[in-house]
Amino acid sequence: MLIAESPRNKSFRITMASVEKVSTERKANPAKSFITGGFGGICNVLSGHPLDTIKVRLQTMPRPAPGEQPLYKGTFDCAAKTIKNEGVRGLYKGMSAPLTGVAPIFAMCFAGYALGKRLQQRGEDARLTYSQIFVAGSFSGLFSTLIMAPGERIKVLLQTQQGQGGQRKYNGMIDCAAKLYKEGGLRSVFKGSCATMLRDLPANGLYFLVYEYIQDVVKAKSETGQINTASTIFAGGAAGMAYWILGMPADVLKSRLQSAPEGTYKHGVRSVFKDLIVKDGPLALYRGVTPIMIRAFPANAACFFGIELANNFFNVVAPQF
Repeated sequence: MLIAESPRNKSFRITMASVEKVSTERKANPAKSFITGGFGGICNVLSGHPLDTIKVRLQTMPRPAPGEQPLYKGTFDCAAKTIKNEGVRGLYKGMSAPLTGVAPIFAMCFAGYALGKRLQQRGEDARLTYSQIFVAGSFSGLFSTLIMAPGERIKVLLQTQQGQGGQRKYNGMIDCAAKLYKEGGLRSVFKGSCATMLRDLPANGLYFLVYEYIQDVVKAKSETGQINTASTIFAGGAAGMAYWILGMPADVLKSRLQSAPEGTYKHGVRSVFKDLIVKDGPLALYRGVTPIMIRAFPANAACFFGIELANNFFNVVAPQF
């Protein structure tokens, strides 16, 4: 893989040159990535769902009337009120949807990434440039959206149905999906798909780019040329934070669109964006950023740790896979 050296920064030039000396990698295997990605996704959800619930509730809380206090003052207030009103289990509401769908969601995402890499690799051991890694990561967003969008739609509705003092409408994932289909068919189930894609295409690209770059730097500085547990945890956590820095605005729009009653936003994500900017200002696009950033590092560190663990397992039991 060829990367131009920077004439302005000698240390950066040396680091990048070292990265290029790292041994070549085998051609990407979508089937293997499908399995390991699914296992990593389960690790992600189990470690990060409570903070995801808080994020969604902050994003979708009703706009306070003039002179009134907002429903939640912030991350910790939201967590405290949720636990007080619904118990600790309230933080885990909606987890059945991502936990049930997380294996195929992450599996499709990482398989899509591997396929995106494979389509660009010209030889069995060819390495990709960082721009090609970004493209492959973005390509993965197309795959994951097919499963991610309906799963996120159900998750958001389950997370918010009692968070605003309303009555419980859905009795779990299956009941929610059935009622959405009865009310509006597949269009209702897949509501927010464009917003999900708007988030995942660029954010997934950055996600994989950050992870691969950090691991390449670690390999270059390692005497053995191998990654270690600490680098995997750090690279995975950093990748997760990078994903949300870029993808947060689109995620806010998606959450508001998916939780709104039918007919609220006639032109989809465009109407949500216009309404949010006019009434709440640009900072509203990062509402819920605190819990998601607190969640991003450990959840994605757990995800990539699980993936590397699964990869090591396959290297032992099926080295040619």
